Amino acid sequence: MSNLPLAGITVLDLSRLLPGPMCTLHLADLGADVIKIEDPLSGDYARTVPPIQKKTSKFFLSINRNKRSVALDLRKEESKEIFLKLAASADVVVESFRPGVLEKNGVGYEQVKKANPSIIYCSITGYGQTGPYRDRAGHDLNFSGYTGAIKQAPGSSGSPAIPNFQLGDIVGGTFSATMSILAALVQQKLQGVGQYLDVSIMDGLLAHNVVAAANVDSKALLGHDTSDMLNGMLHCYNIYPTKDDRFMVLAALEYKFWDRFCTAIERDDLREKHMVSGDEGEAVFSALEALFGSKTQVEWVDHFNGVDCCVSPVLTIQEAMNNEQTLARNMVCKTTDPIEGEVAQFSLPVKFSAFDFEVYRNAPQLGEHTEEVFREFGIS
Repeated sequence: MSNLPLAGITVLDLSRLLPGPMCTLHLADLGADVIKIEDPLSGDYARTVPPIQKKTSKFFLSINRNKRSVALDLRKEESKEIFLKLAASADVVVESFRPGVLEKNGVGYEQVKKANPSIIYCSITGYGQTGPYRDRAGHDLNFSGYTGAIKQAPGSSGSPAIPNFQLGDIVGGTFSATMSILAALVQQKLQGVGQYLDVSIMDGLLAHNVVAAANVDSKALLGHDTSDMLNGMLHCYNIYPTKDDRFMVLAALEYKFWDRFCTAIERDDLREKHMVSGDEGEAVFSALEALFGSKTQVEWVDHFNGVDCCVSPVLTIQEAMNNEQTLARNMVCKTTDPIEGEVAQFSLPVKFSAFDFEVYRNAPQLGEHTEEVFREFGIS
């Protein structure tokens, strides 16, 4: 395991639930020694999120592999002293409490910095450490709502759909935190400096919503509103129901893909109607709805097999995990936990040429490694 990119890096993880633990999962998969600091009574709340495999949440098992768990009650003075001793030899601290909570507990950035001036201290919060929203409660859906990531499809009379993916938590929280920690580690090793990382989930999601932002004031600039271009306005970039009440995706934005699509469905009359709008566009919508509704999803998958035109099925997550591309890329791995049995989880999503990903440690039981870690750090 010496060839792991982050071998020798120690991360103290005080975060819970999704954004922080997903960040430290990536760090652990890359070889960092991630030590989860958990409350002795409840631990990470994610341990009890249904469904439970045997004793532990399947969700927790899938995002806390390759980590160790130490039980510390940070409300006690002795535990605070122990944490500061751990931090004195660590490289990174990750936490996801509301602003000011850990400072009151005596283990905030300034307190840890005294024990270790080169520490990288990453705080992941909903709205950041500053601004009028800093103390507000929030979840993924709130952050998505604030940043324009949730939008009603054009012509829809219902509510906007809730995405089957935690955009704010992962894009705004996990990705922003992981990126900033890796950059700070480079600076730490090259320049010997530590620093505080203020990660706002709302900021991170907003900063990545660049396509929507580019279409602001498009009507004044172009004479027509383009804000729904990728949100259901175009018939060539849409989702269509099939005969068996499943769905197919058509994403032929470039004309070459639309041209091949028209050839595949034997509709030469639609070839020059790639980006038409108004009544003419509605007529194409109706034609495609009727077309896709004439066959089942499986029949359409077979029909477009080998046709390079950006047509694909809408799969369930279970189907996605069993998809041939997923399997070919080894994106689902299964391990055997001595207590929980077989655990299915996603692999590291990047293939490195210098090392091979592996699950070298199952998700820890609460406090499983407390004595082990104390011995390593010289703590009685």
